[in-house]
Parts: sequence; structure tokens; C-alpha cells
Amino acid sequence: MVQNVSDAYLTFEKAYAQRIPFEELTNSSSPWPVYPARSEAAVTLGTLPGGRTLSGNVIRTRIPDENNLPSHGGSGTASTNPAEMQTWRLQSHVTYTISGREYVKSRTIVRTQ
Repeated sequence: MVQNVSDAYLTFEKAYAQRIPFEELTNSSSPWPVYPARSEAAVTLGTLPGGRTLSGNVIRTRIPDENNLPSHGGSGTASTNPAEMQTWRLQSHVTYTISGREYVKSRTIVRTQ
């Protein structure tokens, strides 16, 4: 049951990463800061049978593609990236503890513009 709840939360994270406007994703107050920076927040993953709440932490970061232009974290040039495309790998890691054991699940979403 816990696997289903944590997977459902990561489905939410994936949907959020896919629908956030690119301008919001890449600005300085992005929910996914540029690696090695990260954001971390306590979250409620869901409710288990009997009303028990499953809590955890979500850690987010984004990694630029190496062909991004230098202004967007890469080492691309006008000849390797003439369209000035940006590609980012968004990572969301969820951690939670059950019976003294810590578990981690993650999702990586690629966004390009």
C-alpha cells in the first residue's frame, strides 16, 4: 500500500514538472533550482487505510544539458545550438521512513524549449 501512495505522489511531481510554464521553471525562484542547489520541503504523500498519514520530504533540482548555451548552464555554441534551445533534466526525489527504514524514490523529467 505504501508503494502505491508514494508512486501516486511521484505521479503528481511528474505532472507538475510537465505543466509548469518554462519561464517559471527557469527563473531564479524556480521550484527546481539549478544543481548543485536544491529545494527541500516536507510533504504529505497520502493517507493509508485507518487514517494514518504518510509524510516525507521532496527534494528537487534541475540539471542543464551540456549543449545549452553558457547563459543557460551549458557549453554549447551558436554552431552546436543555432536555435538556442534549452534542455533541462528535472529531478524529484521523495524520501520517507517506515519502521525505522528510510526509502527514496525519484523521477527525472526532461523539458526542452
